[in-house]
Amino acid sequence: MTISLGYQIPNFTYPGGVESLFDTVAAQAREAEASGFDTVLVMDHFYQLPGIGTPDQPMMEAYSTLAALAVSTSTIQLSALVTGNTYRNPTLLAKTVTTLDVISHGRAILGIGAGWFELEHEQLGFDFDTFTERFEKLDEALQIIHPMLRDERPEVTGKWYRAHGAMNVPRFRESIPIMLGGQGERKTFRLAARYADHMNIICAIDDLPHKLRVLKQRAEEIDRDPSTLKTSYLASAVIVETQAEADAILQSLPEERRSRAFVGTATTVAERVQTEILDAGVDGVIVNAPLNGHVPGVVTALGEALAPLVRVPR
Repeated sequence: MTISLGYQIPNFTYPGGVESLFDTVAAQAREAEASGFDTVLVMDHFYQLPGIGTPDQPMMEAYSTLAALAVSTSTIQLSALVTGNTYRNPTLLAKTVTTLDVISHGRAILGIGAGWFELEHEQLGFDFDTFTERFEKLDEALQIIHPMLRDERPEVTGKWYRAHGAMNVPRFRESIPIMLGGQGERKTFRLAARYADHMNIICAIDDLPHKLRVLKQRAEEIDRDPSTLKTSYLASAVIVETQAEADAILQSLPEERRSRAFVGTATTVAERVQTEILDAGVDGVIVNAPLNGHVPGVVTALGEALAPLVRVPR
């Protein structure tokens, strides 16, 4: 498994309302599949996130959506970017992802993180706990999920979770890949080195070389070959024709998202992805287009601009 070029769908506010909502999502996934993307990803949230919209805007449940996309596509990998561990019991999550793998004929990836959006927890009744406790939970959850995705029956009695010979059938593959998402150097990167096949790094673009060095160090600390832990970077991309359009879009974005926004002509966006992400040593890139990804042709334009970058050996 590798994610060389992923397309994330973080926004479900489209013209036409709920009647055509999933049709619009599926159309984006099929467009991504046809234009060179290897993975489609959705957020695992129940409310829309700050910086993209308001909490009351539409948000599809991740795994129901991915299951539907599995039968709407044929070759593209499917994942959440990333599952909030706090929302599901780990044995249930292992079963859910394995079922998605069966439905998709071996195209599921488990993307997972500690969870962070406090408003969802407060209003929907999920325990939010402290920062440290959420990572304790993630560690324990992975002790259960990792073996369950590999035809093993874990025995875990932890502070937060327990599993006693948990079975996980039916299964389509011998193992399902695990991706962690985030940027935490002490906790997230250590868990990725121990459990993950892939690490999606979400950080300011200027911090990326440092993050890659630390991730490599975390793998070496447990005698893991760093080359076996693949990486990707999450960015937003908007293709426009003029610099004036690009400037206007950048000014409309929250400041904390501007450093991860690639706005310009297709050539400019591709050049920046190459020099700022791939040349830094990242194995792949995941892009989203929350402003206009639902417009027919936008995903195709992104794929045609970016796919040649990841097809050529670097």
